[in-house]
Amino acid sequence: MQFLLVLIVAGPLLGAAAALLPAPPGLKGKSPDQAVLRHGVTVTGAILLAAIVLALGFDHDHPSRTQATTDISWIRALDVRIHLGVDGISLPLLVLTALLGFLCALHSYFKTPSGPSPKAFVALLLVLESGTLATFAVLDLVLFFLAFETVLIPMYFLIARWGGEGRRAASWKFVLYTLLGSVVMLLGLLLVGVKAGTFDMVALAADNGRGLTASVQVVAVLAIGLGLAVKTPMWPLHSWLPDAHTAAPTVGSVLLAGVLLKMGTYGFVRIVLPIAPDGMRTFAPYLAAFAVAGIVYGSLACLALARPGAKGDLKRLIAYSSVGHMGFVLLGIASMTPTGVNGALFANVAHGLVTGLLFFLVGAVKDRYGTADLDTLAGATGAALYGRAPRLGALLAFAAVASLGLPGLAGFWGEMLALFGAFDPAEGLSRPAFLTFTAIGAFGTLLTAAYLLIVVRRVCMGGPRPAGETPIADVQGYEFAAWTPLVALTVLAGLWPAVLLGLTDPAVQKLLAGGTQ
Repeated sequence: MQFLLVLIVAGPLLGAAAALLPAPPGLKGKSPDQAVLRHGVTVTGAILLAAIVLALGFDHDHPSRTQATTDISWIRALDVRIHLGVDGISLPLLVLTALLGFLCALHSYFKTPSGPSPKAFVALLLVLESGTLATFAVLDLVLFFLAFETVLIPMYFLIARWGGEGRRAASWKFVLYTLLGSVVMLLGLLLVGVKAGTFDMVALAADNGRGLTASVQVVAVLAIGLGLAVKTPMWPLHSWLPDAHTAAPTVGSVLLAGVLLKMGTYGFVRIVLPIAPDGMRTFAPYLAAFAVAGIVYGSLACLALARPGAKGDLKRLIAYSSVGHMGFVLLGIASMTPTGVNGALFANVAHGLVTGLLFFLVGAVKDRYGTADLDTLAGATGAALYGRAPRLGALLAFAAVASLGLPGLAGFWGEMLALFGAFDPAEGLSRPAFLTFTAIGAFGTLLTAAYLLIVVRRVCMGGPRPAGETPIADVQGYEFAAWTPLVALTVLAGLWPAVLLGLTDPAVQKLLAGGTQ
Protein backbone atom coordinates (compact mmCIF):
# COMPACT_ATOMS: atom_id res chain seq x y z
CA MET A 1 0.00 0.00 0.00
CA GLN A 2 2.80 2.39 0.89
CA PHE A 3 4.65 1.61 -2.34
CA LEU A 4 1.44 1.98 -4.37
CA LEU A 5 0.78 5.48 -3.11
CA VAL A 6 4.36 6.58 -3.82
CA LEU A 7 4.04 5.06 -7.32
CA ILE A 8 0.75 6.86 -7.92
CA VAL A 9 2.26 10.24 -6.98
CA ALA A 10 5.71 9.87 -8.57
CA GLY A 11 4.85 7.59 -11.52
CA PRO A 12 3.46 10.32 -13.81
CA LEU A 13 6.58 12.45 -13.21
CA LEU A 14 8.81 9.59 -14.31
CA GLY A 15 6.49 9.01 -17.26
CA ALA A 16 6.74 12.70 -18.21
CA ALA A 17 10.55 12.51 -18.24
CA ALA A 18 10.43 9.33 -20.34
CA ALA A 19 8.01 10.96 -22.81
CA LEU A 20 10.65 13.56 -23.69
CA LEU A 21 13.27 10.91 -24.47
CA PRO A 22 13.57 9.24 -27.89
CA ALA A 23 11.39 6.15 -28.14
CA PRO A 24 13.22 2.80 -28.32
CA PRO A 25 13.29 1.44 -31.91
CA GLY A 26 10.90 -1.38 -31.15
CA LEU A 27 8.25 0.96 -29.73
CA LYS A 28 8.25 3.68 -32.37
CA GLY A 29 5.76 1.96 -34.65
CA LYS A 30 4.80 3.75 -37.84
CA SER A 31 4.52 7.19 -36.24
CA PRO A 32 6.68 8.71 -33.47
CA ASP A 33 3.77 10.97 -32.53
CA GLN A 34 1.46 8.00 -32.02
CA ALA A 35 4.20 6.27 -30.04
CA VAL A 36 4.41 9.06 -27.48
CA LEU A 37 0.62 9.31 -27.27
CA ARG A 38 0.52 5.56 -26.68
CA HIS A 39 3.12 6.09 -23.95
CA GLY A 40 0.73 8.55 -22.27
CA VAL A 41 -2.09 6.00 -22.35
CA THR A 42 0.22 3.33 -20.89
CA VAL A 43 1.49 5.47 -18.02
CA THR A 44 -1.91 6.86 -17.05
CA GLY A 45 -3.40 3.38 -17.37
CA ALA A 46 -0.79 2.00 -14.99
CA ILE A 47 -1.50 4.83 -12.52
CA LEU A 48 -5.25 4.14 -12.73
CA LEU A 49 -4.64 0.43 -12.12
CA ALA A 50 -2.46 1.26 -9.10
CA ALA A 51 -5.17 3.61 -7.77
CA ILE A 52 -7.82 0.88 -8.14
CA VAL A 53 -5.61 -1.64 -6.34
CA LEU A 54 -5.00 0.94 -3.60
CA ALA A 55 -8.77 1.48 -3.27
CA LEU A 56 -9.41 -2.28 -3.11
CA GLY A 57 -6.70 -2.73 -0.50
CA PHE A 58 -7.91 0.23 1.56
CA ASP A 59 -9.29 -0.74 4.98
CA HIS A 60 -12.92 0.24 4.42
CA ASP A 61 -13.78 -0.63 8.02
CA HIS A 62 -11.58 2.24 9.23
CA PRO A 63 -11.78 4.97 6.56
CA SER A 64 -11.01 7.71 9.08
CA ARG A 65 -7.52 6.29 9.64
CA THR A 66 -4.70 7.56 7.43
CA GLN A 67 -3.41 4.60 5.43
CA ALA A 68 -0.56 3.79 3.03
CA THR A 69 1.57 6.34 4.87
CA THR A 70 5.11 7.44 4.10
CA ASP A 71 6.77 9.81 6.57
CA ILE A 72 10.38 10.85 5.86
CA SER A 73 12.21 13.90 7.15
CA TRP A 74 13.03 16.28 4.28
CA ILE A 75 14.04 19.73 5.61
CA ARG A 76 15.03 19.19 9.24
CA ALA A 77 15.53 22.88 10.08
CA LEU A 78 11.86 23.61 9.29
CA ASP A 79 10.55 20.16 10.23
CA VAL A 80 9.20 19.73 6.70
CA ARG A 81 8.53 16.08 5.95
CA ILE A 82 7.68 13.98 2.92
CA HIS A 83 4.46 12.78 4.48
CA LEU A 84 1.98 10.91 2.28
CA GLY A 85 -1.23 9.09 3.15
CA VAL A 86 -4.88 8.63 2.20
CA ASP A 87 -8.13 8.39 4.11
CA GLY A 88 -11.82 8.35 3.20
CA ILE A 89 -11.70 12.01 2.20
CA SER A 90 -8.78 11.88 -0.20
CA LEU A 91 -9.16 8.38 -1.68
CA PRO A 92 -12.20 9.14 -3.94
CA LEU A 93 -10.49 12.24 -5.33
CA LEU A 94 -7.29 10.29 -5.93
CA VAL A 95 -9.14 7.62 -7.94
CA LEU A 96 -11.16 10.27 -9.81
CA THR A 97 -7.96 12.06 -10.85
CA ALA A 98 -6.35 8.83 -12.04
CA LEU A 99 -9.50 7.92 -14.01
CA LEU A 100 -9.86 11.28 -15.75
CA GLY A 101 -6.13 11.37 -16.52
CA PHE A 102 -6.38 7.99 -18.26
CA LEU A 103 -9.54 8.90 -20.17
CA CYS A 104 -7.96 12.15 -21.37
CA ALA A 105 -4.83 10.29 -22.54
CA LEU A 106 -7.03 7.72 -24.31
CA HIS A 107 -9.04 10.46 -26.00
CA SER A 108 -5.84 12.24 -27.11
CA TYR A 109 -4.45 9.05 -28.63
CA PHE A 110 -7.36 8.75 -31.03
CA LYS A 111 -8.05 12.48 -31.41
CA THR A 112 -4.56 13.96 -31.64
CA PRO A 113 -4.57 17.55 -30.35
CA SER A 114 -3.76 20.18 -32.96
CA GLY A 115 -0.67 22.10 -31.98
CA PRO A 116 3.04 21.56 -31.34
CA SER A 117 4.73 18.20 -30.81
CA PRO A 118 2.68 15.58 -28.96
CA LYS A 119 5.80 14.85 -26.87
CA ALA A 120 5.42 18.08 -24.94
CA PHE A 121 1.64 17.57 -24.74
CA VAL A 122 1.97 14.14 -23.12
CA ALA A 123 4.73 15.30 -20.76
CA LEU A 124 2.64 18.27 -19.59
CA LEU A 125 -0.43 16.07 -19.16
CA LEU A 126 1.54 13.69 -16.93
CA VAL A 127 3.09 16.50 -14.85
CA LEU A 128 -0.39 17.94 -14.37
CA GLU A 129 -1.68 14.56 -13.23
CA SER A 130 1.22 14.10 -10.82
CA GLY A 131 0.70 17.51 -9.21
CA THR A 132 -3.01 16.90 -8.76
CA LEU A 133 -2.51 13.42 -7.30
CA ALA A 134 0.14 14.76 -4.93
CA THR A 135 -2.23 17.49 -3.71
CA PHE A 136 -4.68 14.83 -2.54
CA ALA A 137 -1.99 12.59 -1.02
CA VAL A 138 0.44 14.88 0.86
CA LEU A 139 0.04 15.55 4.58
CA ASP A 140 2.52 18.40 5.02
CA LEU A 141 1.57 22.05 4.48
CA VAL A 142 4.74 22.92 2.55
CA LEU A 143 4.38 19.87 0.29
CA PHE A 144 0.71 20.72 -0.19
CA PHE A 145 1.66 24.16 -1.44
CA LEU A 146 4.31 22.77 -3.79
CA ALA A 147 1.89 20.21 -5.22
CA PHE A 148 -0.84 22.85 -5.46
CA GLU A 149 1.47 25.04 -7.55
CA THR A 150 2.85 22.24 -9.72
CA VAL A 151 -0.30 22.19 -11.83
CA LEU A 152 -0.06 25.86 -12.88
CA ILE A 153 2.70 25.62 -15.48
CA PRO A 154 1.46 22.52 -17.36
CA MET A 155 -2.10 23.87 -17.50
CA TYR A 156 -0.80 27.24 -18.72
CA PHE A 157 1.04 25.60 -21.62
CA LEU A 158 -1.85 23.24 -22.44
CA ILE A 159 -4.10 26.27 -22.88
CA ALA A 160 -1.51 28.57 -24.51
CA ARG A 161 -0.10 26.06 -27.02
CA TRP A 162 -2.98 23.67 -27.74
CA GLY A 163 -5.98 25.89 -27.03
CA GLY A 164 -8.34 27.67 -29.37
CA GLU A 165 -9.11 31.30 -30.08
CA GLY A 166 -8.03 33.70 -27.32
CA ARG A 167 -5.78 31.07 -25.76
CA ARG A 168 -2.85 33.35 -24.87
CA ALA A 169 -4.93 35.90 -22.97
CA ALA A 170 -6.86 33.10 -21.22
CA SER A 171 -3.69 31.27 -20.17
CA TRP A 172 -2.12 34.43 -18.75
CA LYS A 173 -5.30 35.26 -16.88
CA PHE A 174 -5.37 31.74 -15.42
CA VAL A 175 -1.76 31.95 -14.20
CA LEU A 176 -1.96 35.47 -12.80
CA TYR A 177 -5.17 34.87 -10.85
CA THR A 178 -4.08 31.56 -9.36
CA LEU A 179 -0.50 32.66 -8.71
CA LEU A 180 -1.54 35.80 -6.84
CA GLY A 181 -3.98 33.76 -4.78
CA SER A 182 -1.27 31.21 -4.05
CA VAL A 183 1.15 33.87 -2.75
CA VAL A 184 -1.41 34.93 -0.16
CA MET A 185 -2.13 31.29 0.67
CA LEU A 186 1.57 30.58 1.24
CA LEU A 187 1.73 33.36 3.84
CA GLY A 188 -1.20 31.79 5.67
CA LEU A 189 0.34 28.31 5.58
CA LEU A 190 3.67 29.64 6.89
CA LEU A 191 1.86 31.52 9.66
CA VAL A 192 0.12 28.32 10.79
CA GLY A 193 3.32 26.26 10.65
CA VAL A 194 5.45 28.79 12.51
CA LYS A 195 2.89 29.51 15.23
CA ALA A 196 1.96 25.84 15.75
CA GLY A 197 5.55 24.62 15.55
CA THR A 198 4.81 22.02 12.87
CA PHE A 199 3.70 21.77 9.24
CA ASP A 200 2.33 18.25 9.70
CA MET A 201 -1.33 18.29 8.71
CA VAL A 202 -2.24 15.23 10.79
CA ALA A 203 -0.79 16.75 13.98
CA LEU A 204 -2.39 20.11 13.25
CA ALA A 205 -5.79 18.53 12.65
CA ALA A 206 -5.52 16.56 15.90
CA ASP A 207 -4.66 19.78 17.76
CA ASN A 208 -7.83 21.31 16.24
CA GLY A 209 -6.59 24.89 16.57
CA ARG A 210 -5.80 24.68 20.28
CA GLY A 211 -2.20 25.74 19.61
CA LEU A 212 -3.27 28.83 17.66
CA THR A 213 -4.80 31.99 19.08
CA ALA A 214 -8.12 33.24 17.74
CA SER A 215 -6.46 36.16 15.93
CA VAL A 216 -3.90 33.89 14.27
CA GLN A 217 -6.70 31.58 13.12
CA VAL A 218 -8.68 34.48 11.63
CA VAL A 219 -5.67 35.78 9.70
CA ALA A 220 -4.72 32.27 8.58
CA VAL A 221 -8.23 31.45 7.34
CA LEU A 222 -8.43 34.75 5.46
CA ALA A 223 -5.06 34.20 3.74
CA ILE A 224 -5.40 30.47 3.03
CA GLY A 225 -9.07 30.82 2.12
CA LEU A 226 -8.38 33.50 -0.50
CA GLY A 227 -5.87 31.28 -2.28
CA LEU A 228 -8.19 28.30 -2.18
CA ALA A 229 -11.20 30.38 -3.24
CA VAL A 230 -9.44 31.47 -6.45
CA LYS A 231 -8.78 27.86 -7.44
CA THR A 232 -12.30 26.68 -6.47
CA PRO A 233 -13.42 29.18 -8.08
CA MET A 234 -15.60 31.25 -5.75
CA TRP A 235 -17.57 34.23 -6.97
CA PRO A 236 -16.30 36.97 -7.52
CA LEU A 237 -12.81 35.44 -7.96
CA HIS A 238 -14.02 33.24 -10.81
CA SER A 239 -13.49 35.43 -13.88
CA TRP A 240 -10.43 33.46 -15.08
CA LEU A 241 -12.46 30.26 -15.41
CA PRO A 242 -14.80 30.93 -18.38
CA ASP A 243 -11.95 32.22 -20.56
CA ALA A 244 -9.70 29.30 -19.61
CA HIS A 245 -12.41 26.72 -20.39
CA THR A 246 -13.42 28.37 -23.65
CA ALA A 247 -9.85 28.47 -24.95
CA ALA A 248 -8.59 25.15 -23.54
CA PRO A 249 -8.48 21.96 -25.63
CA THR A 250 -11.07 19.34 -24.74
CA VAL A 251 -8.83 17.33 -22.40
CA GLY A 252 -7.66 20.56 -20.76
CA SER A 253 -11.26 21.52 -19.98
CA VAL A 254 -12.00 18.02 -18.66
CA LEU A 255 -9.05 18.08 -16.27
CA LEU A 256 -9.59 21.69 -15.25
CA ALA A 257 -13.23 21.11 -14.33
CA GLY A 258 -12.88 17.49 -13.25
CA VAL A 259 -9.96 17.70 -10.82
CA LEU A 260 -8.23 21.10 -10.63
CA LEU A 261 -11.24 22.89 -9.18
CA LYS A 262 -11.45 20.19 -6.49
CA MET A 263 -8.03 21.17 -5.15
CA GLY A 264 -9.45 24.38 -3.69
CA THR A 265 -12.44 22.83 -1.94
CA TYR A 266 -10.29 19.91 -0.76
CA GLY A 267 -7.96 22.44 0.87
CA PHE A 268 -10.88 23.95 2.77
CA VAL A 269 -11.85 20.54 4.14
CA ARG A 270 -8.35 19.18 4.78
CA ILE A 271 -6.67 22.34 6.11
CA VAL A 272 -9.00 25.17 7.05
CA LEU A 273 -11.81 23.28 8.83
CA PRO A 274 -9.73 21.14 11.22
CA ILE A 275 -6.68 23.38 11.72
CA ALA A 276 -8.39 26.74 12.32
CA PRO A 277 -11.99 26.02 13.36
CA ASP A 278 -12.47 29.28 15.27
CA GLY A 279 -11.27 31.33 12.32
CA MET A 280 -13.46 29.30 9.98
CA ARG A 281 -16.46 29.93 12.23
CA THR A 282 -15.83 33.68 11.91
CA PHE A 283 -15.77 33.59 8.13
CA ALA A 284 -18.34 30.81 7.53
CA PRO A 285 -21.34 33.16 7.03
CA TYR A 286 -19.37 35.22 4.50
CA LEU A 287 -18.23 32.09 2.69
CA ALA A 288 -21.83 30.88 2.54
CA ALA A 289 -22.98 34.26 1.21
CA PHE A 290 -20.37 34.21 -1.57
CA ALA A 291 -21.31 30.58 -2.29
CA VAL A 292 -25.01 31.26 -2.88
CA ALA A 293 -24.15 34.41 -4.83
CA GLY A 294 -22.06 32.18 -7.08
CA ILE A 295 -24.91 29.69 -7.44
CA VAL A 296 -27.33 32.37 -8.62
CA TYR A 297 -24.75 34.31 -10.67
CA GLY A 298 -23.51 31.20 -12.48
CA SER A 299 -27.06 30.14 -13.32
CA LEU A 300 -28.08 33.60 -14.56
CA ALA A 301 -24.93 33.81 -16.70
CA CYS A 302 -25.81 30.43 -18.23
CA LEU A 303 -29.38 31.55 -18.90
CA ALA A 304 -28.05 34.67 -20.64
CA LEU A 305 -25.73 32.57 -22.81
CA ALA A 306 -28.46 30.05 -23.63
CA ARG A 307 -31.04 32.54 -24.89
CA PRO A 308 -31.49 32.86 -28.68
CA GLY A 309 -29.41 35.58 -30.27
CA ALA A 310 -26.85 35.75 -27.45
CA LYS A 311 -24.11 34.02 -29.48
CA GLY A 312 -23.33 31.98 -26.38
CA ASP A 313 -20.49 29.47 -26.50
CA LEU A 314 -21.51 26.05 -25.18
CA LYS A 315 -18.11 25.48 -23.53
CA ARG A 316 -18.36 28.86 -21.83
CA LEU A 317 -21.84 27.98 -20.59
CA ILE A 318 -20.61 24.75 -19.01
CA ALA A 319 -17.76 26.74 -17.41
CA TYR A 320 -20.21 29.16 -15.80
CA SER A 321 -22.27 26.21 -14.62
CA SER A 322 -19.19 25.07 -12.69
CA VAL A 323 -19.23 28.35 -10.76
CA GLY A 324 -22.76 27.50 -9.62
CA HIS A 325 -22.05 23.86 -8.83
CA MET A 326 -18.93 24.68 -6.82
CA GLY A 327 -21.09 27.18 -4.91
CA PHE A 328 -23.02 24.21 -3.48
CA VAL A 329 -19.72 22.65 -2.42
CA LEU A 330 -18.67 25.84 -0.61
CA LEU A 331 -22.10 26.15 1.01
CA GLY A 332 -21.79 22.65 2.45
CA ILE A 333 -18.32 23.41 3.79
CA ALA A 334 -19.49 26.71 5.28
CA SER A 335 -22.17 24.89 7.30
CA MET A 336 -19.34 23.20 9.27
CA THR A 337 -21.57 20.17 9.85
CA PRO A 338 -20.89 16.51 8.98
CA THR A 339 -23.94 16.53 6.68
CA GLY A 340 -22.82 19.63 4.80
CA VAL A 341 -19.17 18.61 4.49
CA ASN A 342 -20.12 15.11 3.32
CA GLY A 343 -22.42 16.73 0.76
CA ALA A 344 -19.56 18.97 -0.39
CA LEU A 345 -17.22 16.01 -0.86
CA PHE A 346 -19.92 14.04 -2.69
CA ALA A 347 -20.67 17.03 -4.93
CA ASN A 348 -16.94 17.34 -5.65
CA VAL A 349 -16.79 13.83 -7.07
CA ALA A 350 -20.15 14.11 -8.85
CA HIS A 351 -19.13 17.38 -10.50
CA GLY A 352 -15.89 15.79 -11.68
CA LEU A 353 -17.75 12.91 -13.31
CA VAL A 354 -20.63 14.86 -14.84
CA THR A 355 -18.80 18.00 -15.95
CA GLY A 356 -15.92 15.92 -17.29
CA LEU A 357 -18.46 14.04 -19.41
CA LEU A 358 -20.09 17.32 -20.50
CA PHE A 359 -16.80 18.77 -21.75
CA PHE A 360 -16.02 15.55 -23.63
CA LEU A 361 -19.46 15.79 -25.28
CA VAL A 362 -19.18 19.50 -26.10
CA GLY A 363 -15.76 18.81 -27.62
CA ALA A 364 -17.33 16.10 -29.78
CA VAL A 365 -20.12 18.43 -30.91
CA LYS A 366 -17.58 21.14 -31.76
CA ASP A 367 -15.48 18.64 -33.75
CA ARG A 368 -18.51 17.64 -35.80
CA TYR A 369 -20.05 21.06 -36.41
CA GLY A 370 -16.88 23.17 -36.31
CA THR A 371 -18.30 25.45 -33.63
CA ALA A 372 -19.66 25.51 -30.09
CA ASP A 373 -21.77 28.63 -30.72
CA LEU A 374 -25.29 27.88 -29.52
CA ASP A 375 -27.03 30.05 -32.12
CA THR A 376 -25.11 28.36 -34.93
CA LEU A 377 -25.81 24.92 -33.52
CA ALA A 378 -29.50 25.69 -33.08
CA GLY A 379 -29.88 27.27 -36.52
CA ALA A 380 -33.30 27.09 -38.09
CA THR A 381 -34.14 23.59 -36.88
CA GLY A 382 -31.51 22.92 -34.21
CA ALA A 383 -28.51 20.68 -34.40
CA ALA A 384 -31.10 17.91 -34.00
CA LEU A 385 -28.72 15.46 -32.38
CA TYR A 386 -31.59 13.14 -31.53
CA GLY A 387 -32.23 12.60 -35.24
CA ARG A 388 -28.74 13.00 -36.71
CA ALA A 389 -26.55 11.44 -34.00
CA PRO A 390 -28.99 9.80 -31.57
CA ARG A 391 -26.36 8.31 -29.25
CA LEU A 392 -24.53 11.61 -28.96
CA GLY A 393 -27.80 13.43 -28.35
CA ALA A 394 -28.90 10.93 -25.71
CA LEU A 395 -25.57 11.22 -23.89
CA LEU A 396 -25.71 15.03 -23.92
CA ALA A 397 -29.24 14.95 -22.51
CA PHE A 398 -28.14 12.40 -19.89
CA ALA A 399 -25.21 14.57 -18.79
CA ALA A 400 -27.45 17.64 -18.65
CA VAL A 401 -30.07 16.05 -16.40
CA ALA A 402 -27.30 14.60 -14.22
CA SER A 403 -25.82 18.09 -13.89
CA LEU A 404 -29.14 19.64 -12.91
CA GLY A 405 -29.40 17.17 -10.02
CA LEU A 406 -31.99 14.64 -11.17
CA PRO A 407 -32.69 12.13 -8.34
CA GLY A 408 -31.06 8.80 -9.04
CA LEU A 409 -27.96 10.36 -10.59
CA ALA A 410 -24.76 11.55 -8.91
CA GLY A 411 -25.53 15.28 -9.06
CA PHE A 412 -28.52 14.97 -6.72
CA TRP A 413 -26.97 13.82 -3.46
CA GLY A 414 -24.21 16.34 -3.04
CA GLU A 415 -26.43 19.37 -3.58
CA MET A 416 -29.20 17.97 -1.37
CA LEU A 417 -26.82 17.22 1.52
CA ALA A 418 -25.14 20.62 1.18
CA LEU A 419 -28.55 22.30 1.47
CA PHE A 420 -29.47 20.09 4.45
CA GLY A 421 -26.21 21.06 6.15
CA ALA A 422 -26.91 24.76 5.59
CA PHE A 423 -30.47 24.31 6.87
CA ASP A 424 -29.11 23.26 10.29
CA PRO A 425 -25.59 24.76 10.56
CA ALA A 426 -23.02 24.09 13.25
CA GLU A 427 -23.36 25.56 16.72
CA GLY A 428 -22.33 29.21 16.85
CA LEU A 429 -23.48 30.02 13.30
CA SER A 430 -26.54 32.17 12.64
CA ARG A 431 -29.52 29.92 11.87
CA PRO A 432 -31.63 32.68 10.24
CA ALA A 433 -28.74 33.65 7.95
CA PHE A 434 -28.14 30.06 6.87
CA LEU A 435 -31.86 29.49 6.33
CA THR A 436 -31.74 32.42 3.92
CA PHE A 437 -28.71 30.92 2.20
CA THR A 438 -30.52 27.58 1.94
CA ALA A 439 -33.54 29.20 0.29
CA ILE A 440 -31.34 31.04 -2.22
CA GLY A 441 -29.41 27.85 -2.98
CA ALA A 442 -32.65 25.92 -3.52
CA PHE A 443 -33.82 28.64 -5.93
CA GLY A 444 -30.51 28.19 -7.75
CA THR A 445 -31.38 24.54 -8.46
CA LEU A 446 -34.46 25.74 -10.39
CA LEU A 447 -32.34 28.13 -12.45
CA THR A 448 -29.89 25.30 -13.16
CA ALA A 449 -32.67 23.09 -14.47
CA ALA A 450 -33.93 25.94 -16.65
CA TYR A 451 -30.72 26.65 -18.55
CA LEU A 452 -29.73 23.01 -19.01
CA LEU A 453 -33.14 22.09 -20.40
CA ILE A 454 -32.92 25.05 -22.79
CA VAL A 455 -29.54 23.77 -24.00
CA VAL A 456 -30.92 20.28 -24.56
CA ARG A 457 -33.93 21.64 -26.45
CA ARG A 458 -31.83 23.89 -28.70
CA VAL A 459 -29.02 21.43 -29.46
CA CYS A 460 -30.70 18.03 -29.39
CA MET A 461 -34.10 18.77 -30.88
CA GLY A 462 -34.98 19.98 -34.36
CA GLY A 463 -36.19 18.93 -37.75
CA PRO A 464 -34.89 16.09 -39.90
CA ARG A 465 -31.64 16.41 -41.81
CA PRO A 466 -32.23 18.27 -45.07
CA ALA A 467 -31.71 16.29 -48.26
CA GLY A 468 -28.18 16.54 -49.54
CA GLU A 469 -26.70 17.61 -46.18
CA THR A 470 -23.60 15.69 -45.15
CA PRO A 471 -24.46 13.38 -42.23
CA ILE A 472 -22.49 13.74 -39.02
CA ALA A 473 -20.81 10.85 -37.24
CA ASP A 474 -22.44 9.41 -34.16
CA VAL A 475 -20.44 8.25 -31.13
CA GLN A 476 -17.16 6.65 -32.25
CA GLY A 477 -15.58 3.61 -30.61
CA TYR A 478 -12.86 5.53 -28.77
CA GLU A 479 -15.44 8.07 -27.54
CA PHE A 480 -17.62 5.25 -26.26
CA ALA A 481 -14.61 3.83 -24.37
CA ALA A 482 -13.74 7.21 -22.85
CA TRP A 483 -17.27 8.17 -21.85
CA THR A 484 -18.77 4.89 -20.64
CA PRO A 485 -16.92 4.85 -17.26
CA LEU A 486 -18.19 8.36 -16.49
CA VAL A 487 -21.77 7.42 -17.35
CA ALA A 488 -21.59 4.21 -15.31
CA LEU A 489 -20.10 5.92 -12.25
CA THR A 490 -22.66 8.75 -12.46
CA VAL A 491 -25.46 6.18 -12.28
CA LEU A 492 -23.71 4.10 -9.61
CA ALA A 493 -23.10 7.09 -7.32
CA GLY A 494 -26.69 8.23 -7.82
CA LEU A 495 -28.28 4.87 -7.04
CA TRP A 496 -25.81 3.78 -4.35
CA PRO A 497 -24.51 6.92 -2.56
CA ALA A 498 -23.21 4.81 0.33
CA VAL A 499 -20.24 3.89 -1.87
CA LEU A 500 -18.90 7.41 -1.31
CA LEU A 501 -20.59 8.42 1.92
CA GLY A 502 -19.39 5.26 3.66
CA LEU A 503 -15.83 6.42 2.97
CA THR A 504 -16.17 10.12 3.70
CA ASP A 505 -18.48 10.22 6.72
CA PRO A 506 -16.21 8.58 9.35
CA ALA A 507 -13.26 10.68 8.14
CA VAL A 508 -15.33 13.88 8.24
CA GLN A 509 -16.63 13.08 11.72
CA LYS A 510 -13.07 12.63 12.96
CA LEU A 511 -11.84 15.75 11.19
CA LEU A 512 -14.53 17.99 12.66
CA ALA A 513 -14.00 16.48 16.11
CA GLY A 514 -10.30 17.30 16.03
CA GLY A 515 -9.08 13.74 15.66
CA THR A 516 -10.69 12.62 18.93
CA GLN A 517 -12.91 9.93 17.38
